[in-house]
Amino acid sequence: MIYLKLVLSALIWGGTFVAGRLAAAELGPFSCAFLRFAMASVCLTFLARLQEGGLPALTRKTLPGVLLLGLSGVFAYNAFFFLGLQTVAAGRAAVIIALNPVFIALFAALLLREPLSGLRLTGITLSVCGAITVISRADPLALFTHALSAGDMAIFGCVASWVTYSLAGRKVMADLSPLASVTWSCITGALMLFPFALSEGLPARMGSISLTTWTSITYLALLGTVAAFTWFYQGVKAIGASRAGVFINIVPVSAILLAALLLDEPVALSLLGGAVLVGCGVWLTNRH
Repeated sequence: MIYLKLVLSALIWGGTFVAGRLAAAELGPFSCAFLRFAMASVCLTFLARLQEGGLPALTRKTLPGVLLLGLSGVFAYNAFFFLGLQTVAAGRAAVIIALNPVFIALFAALLLREPLSGLRLTGITLSVCGAITVISRADPLALFTHALSAGDMAIFGCVASWVTYSLAGRKVMADLSPLASVTWSCITGALMLFPFALSEGLPARMGSISLTTWTSITYLALLGTVAAFTWFYQGVKAIGASRAGVFINIVPVSAILLAALLLDEPVALSLLGGAVLVGCGVWLTNRH
């Protein structure tokens, strides 16, 4: 059952790129992100009450870390996510974001002095080559003659935000459970997003949001955030972070296939080849 939950989590996360692209076509990035995490915060608070008897109160010790989690993993990540998906194909974005575990391992070695073996360095190199293949569309020299698009830069902003969130989360989870950390980060992140959603005119648009966008946001909140995160953490607890992390390799593949099926995005050989390189690199990086 644990392995099934991990596979489903990865498939759901692949679908978030399709849902995000659909939502970003109608609403601004802050409006999309606020609605997603306002909805997710309510559900996670209820889940924390059921599973852990409620959310622990924040203290002077835990508040700064929780604010950093909300700022990086919710506010910045999702603003970049929806901004990037306004112009970047879902499959392409998924392959770039699949670099997250690789950069987490790299910066954990640089900042937290975690060991970085030859196997991990090989994995990092493979993943970077895969990302270059996707970004340059199999023409690496093009990176020197054409600047990255604003959408590509936004998706790389997602990577930087998630690396910060993951490394900060290791410290926060010394004092809070994973569920409490995720719930508090969603709540604080949603509060940070709210004034920016107001500036995009969200209240005036609430009555005219299409069913497609509401369905996409509900998918992102309930499945992409509440269900997938809960199942993934159950997997981490049952079989360990490294073994559970391997299932993340499924995310870009499922995103590419779903984007082709639902959004009619073309599946180029450079995209598939890059996804394979990134997936192999992530697998090597997470092996012990």
